[in-house]
Amino acid sequence: MTSELKATTKYRRFIPKLIYGVDILGMKRILIEEITKYIGEKVKICGWVDSRRDHGKIIFIDLRDVSGLAQIVFAPNQRAEIYKVAQKLRTEWVIEVTGRVDRRPKGMENPKITTGKVEIGAENLTIFSEAKTLPFETSDERKEVSEEIRLKYRYLDLRRKKMKENLTWRYKVIDFMRNFLKNRGFIEIETPILTKSTPEGARDFIVPSRLQPGKFYALPQSPQQYKQLLMVAGFEKYFQIARCFRDEDPRADRQAEFTQLDIEMAFVEQDDILSLTEELYSELVKELFPQKTITQKPFPRISFEEAMERYKTDKPDLRRDKSNPDELAFGFVVNFPMFEWRKEEGRWDAVHHPFTRPNFENLGGQARPLSENIKEMKKNPDKILAFQYDFILNGFEIGGGSLRTYKPEILEAVFEVMGHKKEDIQKKFGHLLKAFEYGAPPHGGIAPGIDRFMAILMQEPNIREVIAFPKTGDNRDLMMEAPSEVDEKQLKELRIGITKN
Repeated sequence: MTSELKATTKYRRFIPKLIYGVDILGMKRILIEEITKYIGEKVKICGWVDSRRDHGKIIFIDLRDVSGLAQIVFAPNQRAEIYKVAQKLRTEWVIEVTGRVDRRPKGMENPKITTGKVEIGAENLTIFSEAKTLPFETSDERKEVSEEIRLKYRYLDLRRKKMKENLTWRYKVIDFMRNFLKNRGFIEIETPILTKSTPEGARDFIVPSRLQPGKFYALPQSPQQYKQLLMVAGFEKYFQIARCFRDEDPRADRQAEFTQLDIEMAFVEQDDILSLTEELYSELVKELFPQKTITQKPFPRISFEEAMERYKTDKPDLRRDKSNPDELAFGFVVNFPMFEWRKEEGRWDAVHHPFTRPNFENLGGQARPLSENIKEMKKNPDKILAFQYDFILNGFEIGGGSLRTYKPEILEAVFEVMGHKKEDIQKKFGHLLKAFEYGAPPHGGIAPGIDRFMAILMQEPNIREVIAFPKTGDNRDLMMEAPSEVDEKQLKELRIGITKN
């Protein structure tokens, strides 16, 4: 006997009853949606009691698993001991049932469910766990439940059919995106969550370091600098389903943490990125949501100036019929200004972010010496456009991107226009400037948001309906009761003191 087999035999008594759905005694658990294949045969299914009905002495249980519903019949004249246990069953108890799959009596079929022509006569019953009375009904989608209660008991809210559908479609969308990019030579690379705090437009969430007292990490507002460094590293085609964090005031279509499809490419022009994005979303809609129609193809490209003059917004709703929820009006807004004046701060700021490449063409073209373009940018920031673009859908911005600055002297000049001193630029961004000195290719990318896109597709009023565990409007997690206080010992280890008003 090999050492591997000995080890397996030695620890076999510790193996739980079910291993990947296979019973040690030989009976395999199947999903409820599969029971129609086993008419006349014995099967084992597991799940939650969705509802209970007593017709005389016969007990009917609708059992629910991830795939659907099945009707289970408990009759006293078949298995008296099983029937006695079944009398105790209540909604949301978790059970296992073994029994034969039979056709339902004629006229008793349920066309509303895929298993509506069959039922299972229970022969064995195991109760895994009981459930207290739920704070709200999960099987009745029509009942209004306050969002606060839903978020407090989110694990129950996620039992609702609509929420399961939303998250299942979210998975399908992300899976399609991954496969689309993989088939076009992109490589998925994870980037750090603990990083350096740098001014990128929004407030950072900061994380204290225990091993370097008095110093802090920041959670990434986006993988912006890392993906540019990957271009310097020569990967050329990168993507990531990226988690991002911004300490901003929340809205219905924004959360403190969110997910985006992060794409970056080397040796590309703006048209390459917009065309790839259009191809991705056109094919996604065609494959996954064929009932929806795209208003216009190619996706229209509107200048920022035209959008503001014509629509009074930089994210216009381009649908022909705004009352039709299955119409998808994609578009791009291009040629944004590079800088905007922050009156309250008395300084210039980047409209997108400082890593966006300035477009010097309206100053006389790229043929002019770079030093002259930089000098003009410092002198007249309001005249500089940017290679920046927003991706819009039905009146929402669902993504943004730009060609990136890859010349260190331009990036340094942009920070100077924004009011940063040279020593501060080196302190905060010296790592990126140094990397650009070792052969940086022209590059650019785009980062469409997953949450907002899914909310539009699923016709939901806010992104909380398409996120498994979202925060409230004021960034609280009611289920986990976060944010929360930490004990004094943790604060002492981090050498942090709390100042109370």
